[in-house]
Amino acid sequence: MHILHVVGARPNFMKAAPVLHALGTRPGVRQTIVHTGQHYDQNLSDVFFSQLQIPAPNVNLGVGSGTHARQTADVMSSIEPVLLGRKPDMVLVYGDVNSTVAAALVCAKLLIPVGHVEAGLRSFDRTMPEEINRIVTDRLADVLFTPSADGDENLLREGVSSEKIYRVGNVMIDSLLRLLPAAIQCPPNGVPDHFALVTLHRPSNVDENETLKSILASLLTVNEQLDVVFPVHPRTRMRIAQFGIKVDKLHLLEPVPYIEFLALQRRATAVITDSGGIQEETTYLQVPCLTVRRNTERPITVTMGTNTLVGHDSRKLAMELTAILEGRAKRGSIPPLWDGHAGERIADVLQKL
Repeated sequence: MHILHVVGARPNFMKAAPVLHALGTRPGVRQTIVHTGQHYDQNLSDVFFSQLQIPAPNVNLGVGSGTHARQTADVMSSIEPVLLGRKPDMVLVYGDVNSTVAAALVCAKLLIPVGHVEAGLRSFDRTMPEEINRIVTDRLADVLFTPSADGDENLLREGVSSEKIYRVGNVMIDSLLRLLPAAIQCPPNGVPDHFALVTLHRPSNVDENETLKSILASLLTVNEQLDVVFPVHPRTRMRIAQFGIKVDKLHLLEPVPYIEFLALQRRATAVITDSGGIQEETTYLQVPCLTVRRNTERPITVTMGTNTLVGHDSRKLAMELTAILEGRAKRGSIPPLWDGHAGERIADVLQKL
């Protein structure tokens, strides 16, 4: 059995690693990694292969950045000859990035079976490009691996056959548990004992001057109560400079490799983010998470976990942070099957198929 994995952006690496490890122990399985190069940065890409203990890609398409249409088209045209040449029995795509939907489209045309890892997530907000990618990929996929019950429900409501759906748990948590011992050993490196950890990268939050100014003003207010540690995404750093926003009072860092970032998450008093994966990781780590978005494709982190949606409401952000500092933080639980064995369950399904 030949499985070809398509990865293209930072979260894909963490999701693919457990599946690669699990399939690597099974006899008769051959694996190929195709890195589309959708994100290509030492801190956001290459270092993950070494930290996650997965091999270097067999193929790097080197697509790079661009508009959604251009990037998707470049991945499609670049990956087609690879698929024709390698002839995989199954292609696994991960998450909701442009590389994911592009690979699924090409496979559908070539009649190559597709498995979607992290299927069924929905924000019900089509202004998010990722939502379009999720919907299209799930319609094209032959096998859908969901992380939680809401994923199953969304797919069934959309008419997907139950025979295609496999609830396997959350592969992100597999990677977290694998690397948590290393994260526990990470030194503080000058970070305060008590701090709010911030990540901010979504175009809807950082690409408009007034929106970004408003969010950063809220963070400066947070900083008066609790030190703000902010590893700044390259896109966000560029916008801060472009708009001339002053943030020198915040503890700014360069993008942080995964193990070091996991160490920051587990030590944080609170996490303020617009990232989907961090909502899941903080739920597992039982760290309060305040999400600077009006909706989430991971509602289980709100209904069961430690996540609270604050949108762009600075008053709600301040109120929730005060509750955390006063010991009234939201107490969540860990969703079923978020146990570090999702990759093994995916491997089991693929072997049976």
